[in-house]
Amino acid sequence: MNYAAIKKTDVANGPGVRVSLFVSGCTHGCKGCFNSEAWDFGYGNPYTVQTETEILKALAPDYIRGLSLLGGEPLDPRNRKEVLSLVEKVRLSYPKKDIWCYTGYDYEKDLLPLAQQGEKTVSSLLQLIDVLVDGEFVEELKNLKLPFRGSENQRLIDVQESLRQKKVVLAK
Repeated sequence: MNYAAIKKTDVANGPGVRVSLFVSGCTHGCKGCFNSEAWDFGYGNPYTVQTETEILKALAPDYIRGLSLLGGEPLDPRNRKEVLSLVEKVRLSYPKKDIWCYTGYDYEKDLLPLAQQGEKTVSSLLQLIDVLVDGEFVEELKNLKLPFRGSENQRLIDVQESLRQKKVVLAK
């Protein structure tokens, strides 16, 4: 996996001050994407053990509320393994920090069926992510007034509550 950027004090991609990892590679090709240069899986820098250590260290200060995963597409099959490794380490090291994941995939149509069919990486990721911002960016539905998302079709899903209730529960 490659990554496009690491922002160590991000206030735009989730509540509070966050560390954000922008992974490389995306096949959605959303018209008007703010980060289209990261569609290329070879863009940016290789994700290494040192990269993971850098992110974990950046999460240490008390003022950092959590981790945000963006792209590119963090849940693309080519990125899932490394993303899961990072998320597992964040959960172990910082159990009180939240994890947000931005994806062009739809929770009910794409991700939940994979998890239910036994795709272990997706299932494990869903067990560890707090908020999933799902859905492709739709330029015709762009709304700059929406908190933490770009178009009106995208949702902020409370993943853990959704899994418990077996229905989509939006984050508050």
